[in-house]
Amino acid sequence: MTVKINWDYPPPRRGLSGFLDRFIGPGTTGGELWVIVVFTIAAGVILPLCASLRDVNWTATQYVFAIILALDMAGGIVTNATSSAKRWYHRAGQGAWSLFFFVALHIIHIFIVAWLFRSMDWQFMVIMSTCLLCMAIVILRTPLYLQRPVALCLFAVSLVIDSYVLTPTYGLEWFIPFLFLKLLISHLLREEPYMPDRG
Repeated sequence: MTVKINWDYPPPRRGLSGFLDRFIGPGTTGGELWVIVVFTIAAGVILPLCASLRDVNWTATQYVFAIILALDMAGGIVTNATSSAKRWYHRAGQGAWSLFFFVALHIIHIFIVAWLFRSMDWQFMVIMSTCLLCMAIVILRTPLYLQRPVALCLFAVSLVIDSYVLTPTYGLEWFIPFLFLKLLISHLLREEPYMPDRG
């Protein structure tokens, strides 16, 4: 199969399909959708299951939120990395503010983990939220040709902070790596949207 760089996208559909289009990008291919669904569901099942095997002693509420977080983080990693999402989130008119706002919304995720899984750990909340927002600003203010290596450097720094400055959340050790991978690498980086060349 040959591919080509294609920034053109079809208009979002109407109704529920249109909502999905605005979330994952209109014109999503069958292959992209397959990868999104498989990886998202697998993470939503396997990650909470792994935690349960470690005897985390979570409540039903904690398990529900762990599943939601796993689905959202894993789904976001793969969805934001697709060519369809790149065309949509980096289309004309979507500037740095739009990209940053999407990142900033995820402070809620950090709060949920600090509250439900770390006994309202304010240090974790403040440090990781500040890191996320500051790293996003640095990436967005970096020249386009340097954004990918800078983003990867900052992602590596986030792992060090989570592991050595703080401590990973027991049972959710994947949370910070998945969150920063989803936002700093998958979402913020503008990359060429390769699509199948159907002639």
